[in-house]
Amino acid sequence: MVRFLARRLGLGVGILVVLSVIMYAMLDLAMDPLDDLRTSTAPNKEAAMDARIHALHLDQPWFNRYLLWLRQFVTGDLGTAWRTQESVNRLLSGAIFTTIQLVLAATLIAIALGVLVGIISALRQYTAFDYAITFVSFVLYSLPVFWVAVLLKQFMAIGVNDFLNSPSINWLLVTLVSVVAGLFWAGALGGGLKRGLIIFAAAAGVTFGTSAFVLGSGWLQQPSLGVVGVGVLGIAIALAVTAIFAGMSNRRALYSALTTAVVGIVSYISVQWLFYYVPMNWGWLFVLLLVAVGVGVLAGWLFGGPDRAVSMRGAVVTALLMAALTFVDRVMQSWQQYFDHPSIKGRPIATIGAGTPGFEGDFWLQQLDRFTHLLLPTIALVLISFASYTRYQRGSMLEVLGQDYIRTARAKGLSERIVVVRHALRNALLPLASVVPVDVITLIGGAVITETIFGWSGMGRLFVVSLRQSEVDPVMAYVMITGALAIVANLVADYLYALLDPRIQVAA
Repeated sequence: MVRFLARRLGLGVGILVVLSVIMYAMLDLAMDPLDDLRTSTAPNKEAAMDARIHALHLDQPWFNRYLLWLRQFVTGDLGTAWRTQESVNRLLSGAIFTTIQLVLAATLIAIALGVLVGIISALRQYTAFDYAITFVSFVLYSLPVFWVAVLLKQFMAIGVNDFLNSPSINWLLVTLVSVVAGLFWAGALGGGLKRGLIIFAAAAGVTFGTSAFVLGSGWLQQPSLGVVGVGVLGIAIALAVTAIFAGMSNRRALYSALTTAVVGIVSYISVQWLFYYVPMNWGWLFVLLLVAVGVGVLAGWLFGGPDRAVSMRGAVVTALLMAALTFVDRVMQSWQQYFDHPSIKGRPIATIGAGTPGFEGDFWLQQLDRFTHLLLPTIALVLISFASYTRYQRGSMLEVLGQDYIRTARAKGLSERIVVVRHALRNALLPLASVVPVDVITLIGGAVITETIFGWSGMGRLFVVSLRQSEVDPVMAYVMITGALAIVANLVADYLYALLDPRIQVAA
């Protein structure tokens, strides 16, 4: 394995060196740092051109300038953006953080939803649900992101902000959403006509009642899950996690998850006092998250059973989701204060930037401000990425479900849950193992259009602006970083293949 890593990393370094030479030569041909001075009418035009030529070493051949840049690069100095005289290291540190902040949530949500919907679509092949998901996926995949972003600004920002200032119930829209929700769950859960009608009626009724309560009770003005909401959702999470990972017949796994949920409900009350008296930060939250994981591990280990790992896994997942619910609830409690803040002025859904200029507040208000600015670009990226992940997962799952070992597992009398979760899913994830790492690195390289439309100063926008201003150092730093990350992504994909498929071994 060491030889394999050394060979791949050595090859990657060689590729980066060749890439840097080619890119520097192409940038020398494409960029003209003197462009603005050539058309200048200033009396000191010639002196200004000479000074810039001397400062940027334009009187030397491009390869000599490349060697000067390379000598700086290997020492960790990425150069300077000569127009603003800002360090590229400083520019990149801010841009990388902004881009990761922008794409991380979108990527995780798109993968989770894409995998889940793709699996369900494959299991319901050639049904109305499958056809509907296929149609929606192709529509979303073909949408240009700039058009989606404009629609989101119009309806999810301007429209929602107007609604929040004078909320009212649109019964036609609520009914339509309820019908769509009923059709979705009826198609996803499957079954005969009678079962489908029951699921449709239940899902539509729950959606209609929930929507009417949220819109008519003033909940939007002071949103909070409360101990009741966290409790109901926690029990539902425990039941769902057990059904997926262990099956409801595994009583020990069920009791582990339910015990973890109950501990989470009890902890919710005490944690509220902690949030009130102790100024929060991410360090505190990380410690609380570790405590939650520890509770899950302990509950799973104590209940044990024939397969203790299954009980522990279900309990840990339940603990993590309960911790997420508690965090979301606390952020929601700051909504009214955020809504009335002088910097927000009753328009909480942001359309531009990564934060509100001049906004000041405690930790929870800062998180809420960050969320409102992330909302629109995250939705835009999720809609586009979700479609491709759904199609990948559906096709892969269908291929795996047709394999001989799946038919053998069913012939042995294994339940459909075990066949899908334990036998089919692992191999069905193989195509995503090669797609997801590259997609993540591509997004870190910059969602150029999304960043531009929503005014985020991330990697993509930095690249475009530097290219437009003929600044070589920021562009070369961007190329080298994204190139190195692409090499790492391919290496990670190889190891994910080996991890998911035991038939594959990483040999030297």
